[in-house]
Order: sequence, then structure tokens, then C-alpha cells
Amino acid sequence: MIQSVEVMRQSTPLKKPFKTALRTVYSTESIIVRIQSNDGRVGWGEAPATIVITGDSLDSIHSAIVHTFTPLLVGKSLLAYERILQEIHQSMIGSSSAKAAVDMAIYDLVAQHCGLPLYQFLGGYKDQIETDFTVSVNSPKEMGEDAVRYVQEGFNVLKIKVGKDDILEDIERIKEIRRCIGSSVKIRIDANQGWQVKDAIRTIRRMEDLGLDIELVEQPVKAGDIEGLKMVTDHVETPIMADESVFSPIQAFEVLKSRAADLINIKLMKSGGIYKAQIINHIAEEFGVECMVGSMIESRVAVTAAAHLAASKKNITRCDFDAPLMMLQDIVVGGVKYDGRVMTFPKASGLGILDVVPSQSPVGS
Repeated sequence: MIQSVEVMRQSTPLKKPFKTALRTVYSTESIIVRIQSNDGRVGWGEAPATIVITGDSLDSIHSAIVHTFTPLLVGKSLLAYERILQEIHQSMIGSSSAKAAVDMAIYDLVAQHCGLPLYQFLGGYKDQIETDFTVSVNSPKEMGEDAVRYVQEGFNVLKIKVGKDDILEDIERIKEIRRCIGSSVKIRIDANQGWQVKDAIRTIRRMEDLGLDIELVEQPVKAGDIEGLKMVTDHVETPIMADESVFSPIQAFEVLKSRAADLINIKLMKSGGIYKAQIINHIAEEFGVECMVGSMIESRVAVTAAAHLAASKKNITRCDFDAPLMMLQDIVVGGVKYDGRVMTFPKASGLGILDVVPSQSPVGS
């Protein structure tokens, strides 16, 4: 039975500003959730503020958890977690990040009750995964230097941010990175909605003609432009991945039904947690479409939960979990561990998180 819900706020500087077509981030800022059951077990969750993508601020996340979700949670049996999660999703529109934080803490507790690591509770397809590393959008020279450093650190897949300036500059960025790192490293491109439809087609085709060997292009056009997304997908050879276009299972179905994308990027902060993320993955799998699981700029709390999901499913074939490696400090004790690009899981049940030491004190309960 759920006994209490505690909410804490944390802010940790990044080693280097994280730049995309949508924003520049200097620190991780998130709400940490600690849910305790009456047998003393603790479940952990996290929700970063990503206003330009999810619309969720720290204040709105805090308010949703404290004022809407906590009254629904306290006193409920964890053995009825399906009912709890349904009530959470039905209790308010939006607030997907706040829902995700509560969702992962609930799954943490349920898996602990069953005595299983969460990835085994969810399916247990594999016991380790590999992440890419993201190159922020800067000048071609700086991006080339960053790419070389990440490859030297052991990463063999790089995710390159573009879409901030004109398309010619983006082409120069990719040319310089490919020149610097050679042909053996995979390159993924993420435009974060930064291109117009015809510019996206022109840019991707030009990169194909140049032999830049791009594995995939993520969200080239505006999130709501599904017809435009399909037009890009239909007119280039490079696989196209939908990210911001897919928050919910119904959005995933619409994208997949129209064949508007070749791949889907699932993020817990978009789906509202593991419960809905699994539905998205299952729908995609039925369409024969593979999924990536990614993350926002968040600590190892949320990334650990996302990593457990990614390891549990056959259809999740790519991972983007580099955010904790960008932080100056690690606030998590336990949880998923990094050995370069390889991520492994503790043998403990649930998420395997022992404690979280945020940089700021509790803000409510």
C-alpha cells in the first residue's frame, strides 16, 4: 500500500551547454519523486522541465503531483497498479512529465514487490544496452572537435543536432563531422523540427549524394505536420524517425497508419511513463516499425527507468541515454551504470536506485 509521496527539486549544471534547434540548456532541472509503501520500500521517479517540447514547467509538474496525483495514490494497493495508472492518466489532461515521474516510481515499487529488476518484470529481452552520444549544434569546426572527443571516449554512434541555421550550414556540419571521425562511426541527425518540408528533402538528398552515410534523420519538420513528415519520408532513402510528432499511442497509430515515418522515438516524458510507452512500442511492433527510447536532459533517475524499458523489449533497437554523462555531478546512488557506451543494470529489484541526493531540499509532499 502507498504510504507517502515526497517531491524534491534538483538542479545540476552541465559540463557544456546543450544546444538544439529548440533551446539551449545549461543545467538539468527536474522534480524528483519519492513514493514510499507501508512496508518501507521506496520507488523513485523524475520529471525534467522541458517547456518547449512537453509544455511542462517545474511548477506545473510539482503542482500536478502534489495536488492531483498524491490524493489518488496514498492508501492505494500497489497490486492494483493498472487501476492506479489508469486513474493517473484520466485525472488530468496533459502533464505528461508529471505522470511519467509517478509512473516510474510505481513500476519501481511493483517490481521490488515481485523481487525482479524492472527490465525483467517488463519482459527481460536483454540485460545490457548501448547509448549514442549527442553533438550539440555549434559551428562545424566545434562540432567536429566534439565528435572526435566522443569517439575517443568509446562512442560508436553519434546523434548530431542540426536545424538551427540555414540548410547549407547543416550540410557543412555533417561534412566536417564525417571528415573528422571517418566512416566507421554511425551518424544520426536530429533536426528538432528545424527544417521546412522541401528544405528537409533537399538537405537529406544532398547528404545522400555526398555519401555522408546517415543512419536516420529524426523529426525533420514541425511536430504537427504529419503530411509533411510523410512527404519527407516518401522522398528520401534515409530512414526518418518521428519524435515530437508522437506523444500518445493514438498519435503513434496515426503516424504508423499513414506510413509517415520509418521509426518512432519513445520518451517517457512524452508518453506519460512506462505504461503508455509500452503501448506505443507494441503498436509500432505490429506495424513492423522499430523504436528508439530516448530521454530529455534528465538525471540517472529517469534515464534508469527508460533504460529498463529499453532493455525489456525486442522491438526497441536504439537508445539515446547520454544526458547523465553531460552532468557535472551524479545525484543518484545505484541505478543503471555506464561503462563508456555500454549500460548495465544492478541485480537489485525495481530500478535498483538506493538513494537520490538532489542539490536542493524537498519542496512539498
